[in-house]
Amino acid sequence: MMNDLIKNFPAQLTEAVEIAHKSKLHKASSPIHNVVICGLGGSGIGGTIVKETVLHEATVPIEVMKTYVLPRYVNENTLVICSSYSGNTEETLESFSVALQHKAHIVCVTSGGKLLDMAKESGCDAIVIPGGMPPRACLGYSLTQLFHILAFYGIATEHTSQITSAVKMLTDNQQTLMKAAERMAEVLKNHTPVIYSTALNEGVAIRFRQQLNENAKILCWHHAIPEMNHNELVGWSQEYPEIAVLMFKDTQEHSRNELRIELCKKIFEKYANIVIEIPSKGTHTLEKKLYWIHFGDWVSWYLAEQRQVDAMEVKVIDQLKNDLAKK
Repeated sequence: MMNDLIKNFPAQLTEAVEIAHKSKLHKASSPIHNVVICGLGGSGIGGTIVKETVLHEATVPIEVMKTYVLPRYVNENTLVICSSYSGNTEETLESFSVALQHKAHIVCVTSGGKLLDMAKESGCDAIVIPGGMPPRACLGYSLTQLFHILAFYGIATEHTSQITSAVKMLTDNQQTLMKAAERMAEVLKNHTPVIYSTALNEGVAIRFRQQLNENAKILCWHHAIPEMNHNELVGWSQEYPEIAVLMFKDTQEHSRNELRIELCKKIFEKYANIVIEIPSKGTHTLEKKLYWIHFGDWVSWYLAEQRQVDAMEVKVIDQLKNDLAKK
């Protein structure tokens, strides 16, 4: 059941740290000048969150690709990380092949499948994580490995201690968090969620949107401040009674973004019946993000229960994959 997988998130993070410590990676033969992380869906959102988290300390540029192609600059000085939980994501498999042709240094994160076979055949490193679960329920495994890989190659600092402290915080607050998530799901039941965050927390907003899509089986959208102040904000010019605005707000936002949030909130309250701030909890950036992720996951599950839909099934995605396989 999805609720069991969500409840296991703190334990998954602990196991993921152990997997990272036991992994065997090899130094790159050439200096690393840039990093490209390839992955989609539950396997790709980790790259977005990691990039945001290490933005202020990364020693080289980091790009996250969620398609079939790679930037032309990829070469022997590029670290390409291919993340595919199943190991059979066709876009990531093609990216792997292109990276191999460009002589990039490749590291894979997967539970098996074709990607692991290709890594073994080409002599590339691979960190193997537990399989048999929906990819969206395994973010803790992949996210932790991405942090570890960047630390191993000197791109960013090791985040193990932050993940460990987040585990304790999530475990200690699990019941309170679940009750708050259930209350929010009740509010969202008959509304279309519109999710806002600031740019450096957009990965959290994307993750929340994706979980509402896949678990609760609803459509919703997200945008980031300050970018939305230059376009989407103009759309807030009439009443939208069907919309519930959810705003992820960090306790340490940039002062100008904090002002933007307050001003936008007044506009949203004028045209939407429901506007809710979701404050961060934690002492550092990653802890806050993991708290928000866990909270959003619980909201998506409770909303699925209230809408009486199966949080586990993704028949539409399975049908698309089957149709693609026939072409």
